[in-house]
Amino acid sequence: MLLTNKEIAIIGGGPGGLTLAKLLQLKGIRVRVYERDIDKHARVQGSPLDLHEESGMAALKKANLLDEFKKCFMYGADKKLITDDQANIFFSDHDTKLEENFGDPHFRPEIDRGVLRRLLLDALLPETVIWDSHFVRMEKQDDGWLLHFKNGQSAYADLVVAADGANSKIRPYLTDIKPFYSGITMLEGNINCSKQAVPRIDALIKGGKIMAFGNKKNLLLGQKGNGDLGFYASFKAAEDWATTNGLDYTDGAQLLDWYKKEYSEWDSIWQELFEKAALPFIPRPIYCMPLTQSWETCHNLTMLGDAAHVMPPFAGEGANMAMLDALELSECLTSDRYATLQEAISLFEINMRKRAAAAAQESLENGELMHSENALTHMLEMFSGH
Repeated sequence: MLLTNKEIAIIGGGPGGLTLAKLLQLKGIRVRVYERDIDKHARVQGSPLDLHEESGMAALKKANLLDEFKKCFMYGADKKLITDDQANIFFSDHDTKLEENFGDPHFRPEIDRGVLRRLLLDALLPETVIWDSHFVRMEKQDDGWLLHFKNGQSAYADLVVAADGANSKIRPYLTDIKPFYSGITMLEGNINCSKQAVPRIDALIKGGKIMAFGNKKNLLLGQKGNGDLGFYASFKAAEDWATTNGLDYTDGAQLLDWYKKEYSEWDSIWQELFEKAALPFIPRPIYCMPLTQSWETCHNLTMLGDAAHVMPPFAGEGANMAMLDALELSECLTSDRYATLQEAISLFEINMRKRAAAAAQESLENGELMHSENALTHMLEMFSGH
């Protein structure tokens, strides 16, 4: 096997990195995951993930984790409402959607990000994850790399896999290609204990998700596994909007005033979100890697997930692509079909770039439709087609 007696370092303990670690361990490979979080109890933010049958779910099945996933996925959280800015419901699958249909290509079960992370962590061998390992730099040593971390520690690896997200510090060692701005910014908020804090919206969302469209803007809401509610105000803006708008993201009154001005046509029910949101809000300019990107394959370094192909979230493909990357990379690295690691990694990267470009193109197109004059009509056509 190509990885016999080799030390594998995965930088980043997100879904992609942890999935890869598990899949490699099932083949008896020595692997370490270096994660910047101080420990496994570090809070994981963000909305739940919907896993797709051909990607995220396929990786979990290969990792022998389907049964564990079934114990902790968010039952019914994939149900959705599509509304206009006045909270009029135009689409609902709450009464017609199958609650559970694993194996169906259209079933996309949701799981809280923190729960998925714990599931993957619990599946790894003890001491696999090296916490408090904030990557700083690396240098070539022998036929591999000497990694240096902010805490002063260093480690050697024969093969390094960058799984450290959209702002990857490893990516520049492979390519100087950078992402481009999609034209869309999302302002992220969170409601603690949404049932008590925003009862009208809680009664509307019913544990699922809401997509509201109006005036070329969106409000996107999703229930979290801990009873909180995550939401995003999504809109077209200049790339530097987040840093030049004069907003203090820790000032709730200021953000509420901004909402009242920018979403002035929207029904008062949505105002609850900004009145009750925990602080701070988080602005998220949405970026995408060039669809035609390429780089020269390296025999001891590769990357997956957002580090390789960050894309907009408007097709729900980010985490799914990362987990599929992990599945395909693990199969290439442990296959007997390839004479060298460079050959195995090259095939993985070629296939990864091709499929990620297709997913990114879909995400970009969906983003444009969702922020168009006729967004509601486009989204109804899309989901009615499903």
